[in-house]
Amino acid sequence: MIDGVRTKTLRLIPDSRGYLMEVLRDDDDLFAGFGQCYVSATYPGIVKAWHAHSRQTDTFCCVQGNVKVGLWDGREDSPTYRQSEALVLGEFNRTLLQIPPGVWHGWMCLGTELAVVLNVPDRHYVYDEPDELRRPWDDAEIGFEWHVRGG
Repeated sequence: MIDGVRTKTLRLIPDSRGYLMEVLRDDDDLFAGFGQCYVSATYPGIVKAWHAHSRQTDTFCCVQGNVKVGLWDGREDSPTYRQSEALVLGEFNRTLLQIPPGVWHGWMCLGTELAVVLNVPDRHYVYDEPDELRRPWDDAEIGFEWHVRGG
């Protein structure tokens, strides 16, 4: 696992009406503070990548559909500098993922259904001075394999 990235398995609590799934609580180990809460929807086959933050910690899960999350450590002082990692989150793997500042990340919607990601970052978005660093989804330096090959 990339240094500083943390995960928590989420648990569904079903009953005869449906289910409840707690995502994040203020007494949770992964609670880094509250900046805002938002959802990001992604169409099938679309890649939303790459971005990183200088100060912000993202804590998110996929609440509908499934996504392949890509991580790449761009922090020169990190023991996992320039390492990449892939995780599948969503209905097949209900997991909360926390990404520290300096770790580049993004995702691709898997399957034929819309994917919806819920994010609870520790800082709110500042429209005039966004804490957003961007790279193209197919950045050669990162060299991440988004699309699945094989049969």
